[in-house]
Amino acid sequence: MSDAGESITGPRRATRARRLMVMAVPAIAVGIGSALMLWVLDLVSGGLQNVLWEFLPGAFGFGPDNPFWVFGVLTLTGAAVGAAVRYLPGHGGPDSAVGELDAEPPKLIALPSLAIAVVLGLAGGVSLGPENPIIGINSALAVALLARFAAGVPPKLAAVFAMAATIGALFGTPVAAALVLTGAVGAIKGEGALWDKLFLPLAAAASGAITTKLLGAHAMTFTLPPVGELDVVDALVGTGIAIGAALIVIVGAMLLPIVHRAFHALGNPLLFTTLGGALLGVLAVIGGPMTMFKGLNETGALLADPGAYSVGQLALFAGVKLLALVIAAAAGFRGGRVFPIVFIGVALGLLAAALFPGTPLALAVACAVLGATLVATHDGWIALFLGVVLVGDIHVLPMLCVIVLPVWLVVTASPELIARPADETPAT
Repeated sequence: MSDAGESITGPRRATRARRLMVMAVPAIAVGIGSALMLWVLDLVSGGLQNVLWEFLPGAFGFGPDNPFWVFGVLTLTGAAVGAAVRYLPGHGGPDSAVGELDAEPPKLIALPSLAIAVVLGLAGGVSLGPENPIIGINSALAVALLARFAAGVPPKLAAVFAMAATIGALFGTPVAAALVLTGAVGAIKGEGALWDKLFLPLAAAASGAITTKLLGAHAMTFTLPPVGELDVVDALVGTGIAIGAALIVIVGAMLLPIVHRAFHALGNPLLFTTLGGALLGVLAVIGGPMTMFKGLNETGALLADPGAYSVGQLALFAGVKLLALVIAAAAGFRGGRVFPIVFIGVALGLLAAALFPGTPLALAVACAVLGATLVATHDGWIALFLGVVLVGDIHVLPMLCVIVLPVWLVVTASPELIARPADETPAT
C-alpha cells in the first residue's frame, strides 16, 4: 500500500512543483509591475505635494503652515477630487470608505479617474493612505493583462497576485503579505498544503518588495530603545494601552457610517467632497501639519524624537487625526485607512508612555498600534506585524501575542472602520 501511495503521490507532487514554477513567472511580473505603479503614483503625488506645500507658498512669501493656505489648499483639493469623481469616466472607481483591501477590482474605465483622485488627495494633505486605490488599480491591470497574455492564470488568482505584490511594495517586505493572505489563500479550494497556495502570492510580494527597494523607497521601519525584560505588570499595562487605543478607534468606527451617510445625502460629489476638504482644512489648522497627509512621514517624525511632544500635543494629534480620517473617508476621497491608523496608534502609544513613565516606550507604542490596527482591519496578523515592525524590536512579539487575545475579545464585537453602503445595512 505504501509503495502504491508513493507512486501516486510522487508524480502529483512533481506536477504541482512544475506548475508552481511556471505560474511564478506571471506572479513575479505582476509583483514588479505593481511596485512600479506604486512608485509612479508616489512620484507624481510627491511632486505635486512639493509644488503645493513648498514652491507656491515660497513664491507667495509665506510658510506652508499659513492657516489660510492650509484651509484653501484642502478645500480646493476637495473640489478637485469631487470634480474628478463627478465628471470623469468611471467616477473615481468604488468609494474607498465602503471597500476593503481585497475588494473587487474596479473597471478599467475607472482607473484614470481613480489615479487622479488618489494623487490629488495624497498631494493635498488628505488623511488617507494609498493602499486601497493602488491595490484596486494594480488588481484591475493584472486581471486584464494576464487574461490577454497568460490566460492560464484565473482572474481571482491574478487579483491575489496584485494585492500581495502591492502590500509587499507598500511595506517593503513580503512578510506583511504572507500574514494578510494566510486566511484568504487557506480558504481557496484545491489540492496542496497552505504553503503551496502561498507560494505564488509570496513570489509576487517578494518581487514587489525587492523592486520597491531597488527604486529607493523607504520601508516602514523605525527603531526605539529595546524593551528589555518584560514582566506581568508590563503585560497588564500593555493590555490596558492596547484596549484603550482600540476603544478610541472604535469611536471613529461608529462615527464613520453616520458621517458617510450625512455627506452622501448631499447627492453631488462636488458638493460633499468640497465640504469635506473644507472641514479637513479646519482640522489641519487646529492640529497642525503633523495631522495632515497619509501619516507615514509624520509617524517617523514622532518616533524620531518621542520626548519632543507634550501630553496635550500627543492627545491633540491623535484626536484630530482620527476625526480627519473619518471625514476624509466619509466625504468621498479615495484612499486607505491603514497608514493614518498607524499614526494614531503611535501618538496614543507615546501618550500612554508619557502618562505611565515606567512603561517601556517600545511596548507602549507597539500595544497602541496593535489595538488601533486591530479595530481598523479586524486582522490580528497585520496588527501584530505593524506592532513589531514599527518599534524595530522582535522581543515585543511574545508579549503582543498574549496581549492580542483580550484585545480581540473587545474588538471582535465592534464595528470595523468601514462605512456600510445603504443597501447593505443589516435588517432590524
